[in-house]
Amino acid sequence: MPRVLSGIQPTGDVHLGNYLGAIRQWVEHQHHHDAYFCVVDLHALTVPRDPAHLRARTLETAQLLLAAGLDPSVCTLFVQSHRHEHAELAWVLQCVASIGELRRMTQFKDKAAREGEEAARVGLFTYPVLQAADILLYQADHVPVGDEQRQHLELCRDLAERFNHRYGEVFTVPEATVPAVGARIMDLQVPTMKMSKSSESPQGTISILDDPEVVTRKIKRAVTDTEAEVRYDPKDKPGVSNLLTILAAATGRSVEDAAAGYTQYGPLKADTAEAVVELLAPVRARYRELEVEKDAAAILAQGAAKAASVAAPTVTRAREAVGLLPRA
Repeated sequence: MPRVLSGIQPTGDVHLGNYLGAIRQWVEHQHHHDAYFCVVDLHALTVPRDPAHLRARTLETAQLLLAAGLDPSVCTLFVQSHRHEHAELAWVLQCVASIGELRRMTQFKDKAAREGEEAARVGLFTYPVLQAADILLYQADHVPVGDEQRQHLELCRDLAERFNHRYGEVFTVPEATVPAVGARIMDLQVPTMKMSKSSESPQGTISILDDPEVVTRKIKRAVTDTEAEVRYDPKDKPGVSNLLTILAAATGRSVEDAAAGYTQYGPLKADTAEAVVELLAPVRARYRELEVEKDAAAILAQGAAKAASVAAPTVTRAREAVGLLPRA
């Protein structure tokens, strides 16, 4: 089977955008691919974090992935830092990447523009290379990504092709897979911005674990516009278009089908809230069960051991290719 890999940071609350844009794809992919999914805790270190909180969040994130439907008997689920090969390959790839292409990465440019380049951490600058290492380490054929990650995947492809050209064929050059609907869910209060774990407006973000009443309240208070027409037009009607995207993704329809029959925003919001509550209900219920069972840590340990069977040989081949002396 073709191999797929993706990861999620253990920072902030896992939200509806994460679920519709990525996690739900993972659940489907695991049955048709040799699937590797990881909680990328090393990426979380690009900003200061409380150590105890990071450890707790890492476990909570893994539990949410299991609750969403990842099956450890079918896929490989593990924590990034539990395989030292990620950091080792990242250094090798940093020696292939250029400063110019890393400066062009949007997230670094945005952070540097807001806070000044002098304040930006080196890890934020180089983390797209670590992300490339995550992917190339497992020889992934496909990588499920949201729209905002396309640039990073292109860098990954460039580094793989450059390394292979310079040192011989070592890495598989991956392809992106993006959902037809729901790849980019926007903030409910600022619909021109992507729904984010780091949003300063919690009313604009729906956490997977939000109570049904909270989900309903947030959607009913979502920003729309002063018109009354319900149509999909992200440029002129971003708030309404976001609601239609959510409704379509939650019910398995196109945005055009989701928009049909609505003449007012109130019914659209009510139906969207109902669809999201129904979509997330089984995930919330399973998460509560996993909190009681407390077996996520054991599953992650087993996953890390399984990941070694692919990660270790890849690093060995990369080391040999660049001329590093074999380990004794």
